[in-house]
Amino acid sequence: MAPDDEPTPQESPEAKPSPERNWGVRITEDIADWIEDRTGLVSTIGKILRHPVPPRAGWMYVFGSATLTAFMIQVVSGTALALIYVPSTSQAYSTLQYITHGATLGRVLRGMHYFGASAMVLLVGVHMARVFLTASYKYPRTVNWFTGLVLLFLTLGMGFTGQLLRWDQNGVWSVVVGAEQAARTPLIGKWLAHLVLGGDTVGGTTLTRFFAVHVFFIPGLIFAFIGIHLYLVLRHGISEPPEVGAPVDPKTYKTQYEEMLKKEGVPFFPDAIWRDAVVTLALCLTVLALAIFIGPPQLGKPPDPTLIDAVPRPDWYLMWYFAVLALLPHGTEKYLIIVIPLLLFIVPLFLPLLFPKGERSVRRRPWAPVIVFATVVIIAGLWRLAVQAPWTPRFKTPPLPPSIVRSEDKLVIHGANLFYTKSCLYCHTIDGQGGIRGPDLSSVADRLSRDQMIIRISNGGYNMPAYTYNMKPDELKAIVAFLETRKGGAGFAPHSVSQVP
Repeated sequence: MAPDDEPTPQESPEAKPSPERNWGVRITEDIADWIEDRTGLVSTIGKILRHPVPPRAGWMYVFGSATLTAFMIQVVSGTALALIYVPSTSQAYSTLQYITHGATLGRVLRGMHYFGASAMVLLVGVHMARVFLTASYKYPRTVNWFTGLVLLFLTLGMGFTGQLLRWDQNGVWSVVVGAEQAARTPLIGKWLAHLVLGGDTVGGTTLTRFFAVHVFFIPGLIFAFIGIHLYLVLRHGISEPPEVGAPVDPKTYKTQYEEMLKKEGVPFFPDAIWRDAVVTLALCLTVLALAIFIGPPQLGKPPDPTLIDAVPRPDWYLMWYFAVLALLPHGTEKYLIIVIPLLLFIVPLFLPLLFPKGERSVRRRPWAPVIVFATVVIIAGLWRLAVQAPWTPRFKTPPLPPSIVRSEDKLVIHGANLFYTKSCLYCHTIDGQGGIRGPDLSSVADRLSRDQMIIRISNGGYNMPAYTYNMKPDELKAIVAFLETRKGGAGFAPHSVSQVP
């Protein structure tokens, strides 16, 4: 038999050729194999995504990833803005105007950066509150808490430094006020103020320094601490929801936690990641919608050191601290200006060191929700007070109308006009109109005599300037004549009733 006539061996049923792979799948797998062979990233990321988490880690555990999403919104939008923004005193304001009103999608980018910052501050606060309520700072997650606390303060630092970059009247004067507060610190106050301003006054060096800190220094630190924080989360695992009667014992906790994960743990992907994905998508869409329909905060007037009627205020997430500084007792500012921030950092810092073990359930720690609730109420109250700003002169107060002056006496009318032009009405209230920084003078004549009024106006008082050299004798006489009509609780003297038109 010829060799060609030899029978061919029968193919085994197990040796069927594999179906042809789709070209897209083939290319994707080849790329993944190339990356894995040279970096090991594919297997590493796979292990991270599949790491087990406690089975009952529900919606309360999404705020960490939501905060990370808000930070990435800041990175992306901030990078896009930095491509156009010029950190120069002569061009910063104009470039922001161009970004807002001229550049393609510039208004949306500024809006996303602003609302992303607000979201990041809010979410990092909620995340810290959740960790505190569930006592997830206990062993072995002590350093997790430390890094989270640092990230909270770095986030607030981002907010403060970003305000100056708008380079408007409010931003510049806010930094001036901050530098003046820092200058009151004992021993190192002058050095701190010089460090903040980059010199003795606000100028180009200040703007450049704040730009570098806001764009490079603080984000670099945030990236570093986020990396440490995520590494520790993977190392120690996500804290399981607390249960009554299951206290943390450093001697046995790790063993119990590993056994729990082996029996009940679920892989982060795909069993748990979907909640993070939902929150991430919702956050991005919300920030984008706010940026489109509301837009960024309107820029104020360009900075002008000759204008003294500025009322600088920080963004909403720092307003509560603005109220704290304004309410400090006279003479204590230089001490409390540095003590308060230290206490706000040190007290939480020692929390896991003082309470590393024990119960985690709020049923056994009723003081925990009380502290969180009290903190929220205090911050909300201070924020509301800061919005009202009773300690700030109201420069937009209009002159007193005839219905309040209620006199046809030319000297009284002249005194009422001077009471406005000399800026007295910015700080004092007359029958419900005016500022509230100083005492209500609606019935001042019931409390002070004519001579006492003259002494008080001439010599000034706490938070009130002396007018000895800023007011002529006839002007002082007219203002006192007007104030003498404010008596009887009705806002005017009895003898002027017949003169009411």
